[in-house]
Amino acid sequence: MNRSARLAAAVLALSAAPLPAQPEQRMVDGIAAVVNSNVITYGQVRELLMFRQRSLNETYQGEELKAKMKESQDAALKDLVDRQLIIDSFKTQGFSIPEYVVEDRMQNIIREEFGGDRTAFVRTLKAQGFTLSRFREIERDKIIVQAMRQRAVRSDFVISPDKVEAYYRRNIAEYSTPEEIRLSMIVLRVEEDGSGDPAATKRAMAEEIRGKLADGADFAGIAQMYSEDSTAEAGGDWGWIDRKTLNEELNRVAFSLQPGQLSRVVQLGDSLYIMRVEARKAAVTKPLAELREEISKKLFEEERIRLQEQWIKTLREKAYVKVY
Repeated sequence: MNRSARLAAAVLALSAAPLPAQPEQRMVDGIAAVVNSNVITYGQVRELLMFRQRSLNETYQGEELKAKMKESQDAALKDLVDRQLIIDSFKTQGFSIPEYVVEDRMQNIIREEFGGDRTAFVRTLKAQGFTLSRFREIERDKIIVQAMRQRAVRSDFVISPDKVEAYYRRNIAEYSTPEEIRLSMIVLRVEEDGSGDPAATKRAMAEEIRGKLADGADFAGIAQMYSEDSTAEAGGDWGWIDRKTLNEELNRVAFSLQPGQLSRVVQLGDSLYIMRVEARKAAVTKPLAELREEISKKLFEEERIRLQEQWIKTLREKAYVKVY
């Protein structure tokens, strides 16, 4: 990513900290929300969503895209409202951020993204539609939000072993690898060919193929010659599969086989199947002892977020918030 692109990403990320809109901005953008005496414009929402919605456009389409766009817009507006509530709380409590803290942050950006070239930094800012003072203000608000979030939520709470064990039991599937088999398969299709009984003809052919395989014929070579499945060119190799890959009947037969064992001819509808299991992997579940630290960190982060949301809720209850 070049310098301009990196700074554009940085600016859009930082611009989540809302700034008071000027009267002309209100007319052009429209008011998305009012938080106490501060206006959040649709322009600020669009600015925050620029990269998010570009990704959605590449992933979704139609009604699903519309729903995702609306969900993304609502989340962005909520983020902007929450950030303004935090900034207002900071000001109400009479806190301040020393200018050298903001300047240090600016210098870090210039040093890390522009090799210390301040002129290039300012030029790129201008190209992205931001003045230096606007960018500085965005940085200041970001620092405030980070500091206030850390101050509001204590970090000395402990996740008990019982909670870790309960989470492990509830989500044990997440830490388990299912039983798998390495499967090879030949598939024959029954099609009308003008003969008296095409199903019987194909069945006889399948039994003959199975006999050759039982006598030691090369499975891959036979599959390439006779199989009418998409894996024929790969010698009938289905790779490693679990019990979610095949239908119930084929699963029952395939997972009953031992490595090297050949199945009987299985007929389902108009298809005939001959399977061989090449190898097996038993189901494995990671023990709690290996996961305790990982789960504890996860639960700690979830609790930290819950406490922050609780704090934001109290700020919202004390403030005037109007979303349009």
